[in-house]
Amino acid sequence: MSRPVDLRGRTVFVVDDDATVLEAVQITLERIGADLHCFSDGASCLKALHSTSCDLLITDVKMPGMSGLKLLREIECLVPSLPVVLMTGYGDIPLAVEALKSGAADFIEKPLEMNSLVSVAKSAIGRSGRRPHRPAQVLSAVEFEVLRLLLAGKSTKEIAKLRHRSVRTIEDERARIMVKLDARNPVELLKRVAAVRLPDVLKEP
Repeated sequence: MSRPVDLRGRTVFVVDDDATVLEAVQITLERIGADLHCFSDGASCLKALHSTSCDLLITDVKMPGMSGLKLLREIECLVPSLPVVLMTGYGDIPLAVEALKSGAADFIEKPLEMNSLVSVAKSAIGRSGRRPHRPAQVLSAVEFEVLRLLLAGKSTKEIAKLRHRSVRTIEDERARIMVKLDARNPVELLKRVAAVRLPDVLKEP
């Protein structure tokens, strides 16, 4: 789990080819005392990392040239301990899963809600090594498999066809999973799974 921390005095790199997004993030985080460095592309960010220490990197996923996922992989080699938060398009669960498998600390959906951004940024920096309960200990084998399919971006109808079950049955299993993992929607479900670092759940089924 993550432990929120104060962002005052923390160095944050933000990468996005949209100047409007960069300006909004900069204003929001500088207002609470963070030291912001903004970049319009991943290559510029990587160059800066060779000479400037950084506490957190926030990057868009879909950018011309170097994508956010490519930047994340480069950072894993250059600064493995640097927490990275990715900004994804609305409802892009499979892409968020790939980001988490690639080492991202968290993700946040666009359009950005600034209070959520601050919360995610604080949690990413303050992430601790404390291990919470594991989903495998509370989910049945059937629920575990349905969860894997959900995180692969499969719809309820697709899962029903793959498992040779009725849509109603899959809806019931999905509802039980959400209750057991205390998630209100697919995004929260993904974050619950990511928080406990369960690689098997995040693998493609």
